[in-house]
Amino acid sequence: MLSRIAESLYWLGRYVERAEDTARILDVHFHLLLEDRWVDETATGRALLQVMGRPAAPQDGSDALSVTQALAFDTAYAGSIVCSLSAAWDNARGAREAVSTEMWECVNATHEALPRLVEDAGGQMPHAFFRWVKERCAILAGLSESTMSRDDGWKFLVLGRSLERVDMTARLLSARYGDSLGQAGWVTTLRCCSAYESYLRTYQRAVDGSSASEFLVLDRLFPRSLYFSLRAAEACLSEIDPRSGRAGVDDAARRYLGQARAQLEFSSAGDLLADLPGRLAHLQDRCSDAGASISERYFRPAAIVEWSA
Repeated sequence: MLSRIAESLYWLGRYVERAEDTARILDVHFHLLLEDRWVDETATGRALLQVMGRPAAPQDGSDALSVTQALAFDTAYAGSIVCSLSAAWDNARGAREAVSTEMWECVNATHEALPRLVEDAGGQMPHAFFRWVKERCAILAGLSESTMSRDDGWKFLVLGRSLERVDMTARLLSARYGDSLGQAGWVTTLRCCSAYESYLRTYQRAVDGSSASEFLVLDRLFPRSLYFSLRAAEACLSEIDPRSGRAGVDDAARRYLGQARAQLEFSSAGDLLADLPGRLAHLQDRCSDAGASISERYFRPAAIVEWSA
């Protein structure tokens, strides 16, 4: 397929997942502030901005409304929810012939309704806006599952979505694991990841920080865990180009993801949780390297062919 179409589908998957996961992270942040009135709102807000990679200007505040404005509605920040949904619409339009009519209608309707929803969410409780973003992204994911052929276009879409999910779930755990709230907010964290019921069925006991972290990092069956998403991204790359050299895998992106997946797969839960923030940061670096390798291999613009004497 054309590299232009593959790139648009890859980034469509990434931007939709980025918008959904940013909404989930902000939802966790707001619920934690509501659950415990002793939380240092300013320190928590600064930590969240740092984890999300949002450069804070000196005049920016760190209260809940300022953080929401920066990560959800700021059109000058490319990682905000509004910018991510707009970029998803641009990429869907660029790959219009490769997506189904139902998918395009969903993306377009979301793009058209976004300004009104942003205006309505300007009050004190933007939870309804976060819920709307998660619902629209879930609808688009369901339509892609049921209306797209499992060809290379589908694989690039899932590849982008899986890579972004690894990065954003790592950011969520970094923001949650480094706070000073103890065990109070882990139920909220699992709920905002749509993981609470799955956690209870798996562990059959009350929620604690170590078990919740282990579930979101290592679980083999839950689709939002880091291990599951890494394995999905690695499978997509192996199906896009199944060739490998006699000396091993010659795809740099597959090597990065395979090494990260193997480190999770063969680490005990105790060793993993002993230095979870460091491992999460390393995992984000591996995903960044894999994304750069994918762009270099599949999306690199070719030089213009010119006649010469």
